[in-house]
Amino acid sequence: MKNTLFQDKMVTSNRVLYTPSSFAKNNLIHLQEIGTLQALSEHTSKRSGLASFLFFYIKSGSGELIYEGNTYALTAGDCVFLDCNKSYSHKTSTDLWSLHWAHFYGPNLNKIYEKFFNEHPSPVFHPGHTHDYERILTELQTLTSASCTAKDMMICEKIMGLLANIMLDCEPYDTNKIIPLKALVIADIKDYLDENFSQKISLEELSKVFFIDKYYLTRRFRQQYGITINTYLQNLRITHAKHLLRFSNKTIEAIASECGIDDPNYFARLFKKIEGISPGDFRRGWMNGK
Repeated sequence: MKNTLFQDKMVTSNRVLYTPSSFAKNNLIHLQEIGTLQALSEHTSKRSGLASFLFFYIKSGSGELIYEGNTYALTAGDCVFLDCNKSYSHKTSTDLWSLHWAHFYGPNLNKIYEKFFNEHPSPVFHPGHTHDYERILTELQTLTSASCTAKDMMICEKIMGLLANIMLDCEPYDTNKIIPLKALVIADIKDYLDENFSQKISLEELSKVFFIDKYYLTRRFRQQYGITINTYLQNLRITHAKHLLRFSNKTIEAIASECGIDDPNYFARLFKKIEGISPGDFRRGWMNGK
């Protein structure tokens, strides 16, 4: 691994040239280079015939990409995913750009890229926000200096996360049905659930509140927290119910209602499914243990 701070008349670049293990090269998606770049003057970069895939996003500024004979205008917030075996060039405009990028390669990446391009026949996309990409690339760059034996596996995991984000952000939508996406951190929705779990909440309502497609929301929430929105909401409600069962004299029907569940029978079934015992047995057990 070599960490290089480079500057000339055209760019200032901070990049890591990473050397993966032989095991990683043969078995894992592995990192080759990663870094940031700030253009200091207008310039063009051209590449072709590289056993590599490149992802970058434009933090600021603008420019142009030529890929497989097509020209794409690039602006701040745009993301680009390229097969570097194919000829491409990119250049900054007079509004000098700043980029964050990574080169990587590995088994099955050609098929993954083929799937990406079949579903989104453009190397350029503009997600609602770039927070996830910034986080993943920053974590990848930090991992390059780690000393643990699992480093290459951890790097592979991060790159897979990057690819999953790309595929999610590039899924085709029916533009006649989708609510336009706005800059949004999925954590905002989690906070909303934490504060409003006692109310009736549906995916349709969340979609309207946060101006985001409900299917996109479902996938992104599960990706970020490893749990579905519905399961997370159920856990919040049952956790609150346990507190009320222990520290109040409210009836089970009243507790169910306060937790956002109108049907006490459904509440009892859900409670037993999660806790393994009925709400009444939970209360009696806690009181006897007390």
